[in-house]
Amino acid sequence: MELGLVGLGKMGGNMRERIRRAGHTVVGYDRNPDLADVQSLEELVGKLAEGPRTVWVMVPAGAPTQSTIDELAELLEPGDVVVDGGNSRWTDDEKHAEQLAAKGIGFVDCGVSGGVWGLENGYALMYGGDAEDIAKVQPVFDALKPEGEFGAVHAGKVGAGHFAKMVHNGIEYAMMQAYAEGWELLEKVDSVENVREVFRSWQEGTVIRSWLLDLAVNALDEDEHLDQLRGYASDSGEGRWTVEAAIDNAVPLPAITASLFARFASRQDDSPQMKMIAALRNQFGGHAVEKK
Repeated sequence: MELGLVGLGKMGGNMRERIRRAGHTVVGYDRNPDLADVQSLEELVGKLAEGPRTVWVMVPAGAPTQSTIDELAELLEPGDVVVDGGNSRWTDDEKHAEQLAAKGIGFVDCGVSGGVWGLENGYALMYGGDAEDIAKVQPVFDALKPEGEFGAVHAGKVGAGHFAKMVHNGIEYAMMQAYAEGWELLEKVDSVENVREVFRSWQEGTVIRSWLLDLAVNALDEDEHLDQLRGYASDSGEGRWTVEAAIDNAVPLPAITASLFARFASRQDDSPQMKMIAALRNQFGGHAVEKK
């Protein structure tokens, strides 16, 4: 089939290549002309054969996605389909589906996981929308997913794909935090002399083996004690949305919530909270404090 792909960054560029390897035609557009096959969304739509057209959007969530969908709504025709494969919030999906439906255009939201490894290993896909719209995109889903039976799912109605990907990322936060805490404790004690090889030994036969563990070993092979890194971790927003959704639905997520807050703590060179803790310990117990 033919596909228009908007956004050819780290994820989008590799996705274009994997889809082409499966024998499909991809017309790509990016604001960076060095990456693009065409110079505008209008040219992209014009390059696609007459309907039903499918355009896959891989741009940052929020305003960039909204402006792209606004423009596509004016360029596409009834029966065409827009896929949002970025990290949009699921509540935005409902708005985008309604906006495009008014023009007779279908909408599918798709959470995509795989990172820089997706080109070779395939991408895990979680998509939401009407079965009729999904059927139009199915050849691309089949091209992108990993080999084998699993790796792709029609999660439900519009918004379900991004909601599932959001929860996936929340779980990812907690798993990474657990590995990080264990690594720090192992590094701290004198008796454990080869922390990297302890991590490597867990890759076979243990209940905590995972791809994240494999990646942790890769990182330790590159920098055994992570001396070259600063302990600063950003968050993409999906961890926050996961916690917000948990509050809205009264679902306890203590591990995921703690892992999100740990990232906030990583950005503080001198914790304001700990200043108050130190001051209170000094006030009620006369415990020593450290001055700047």
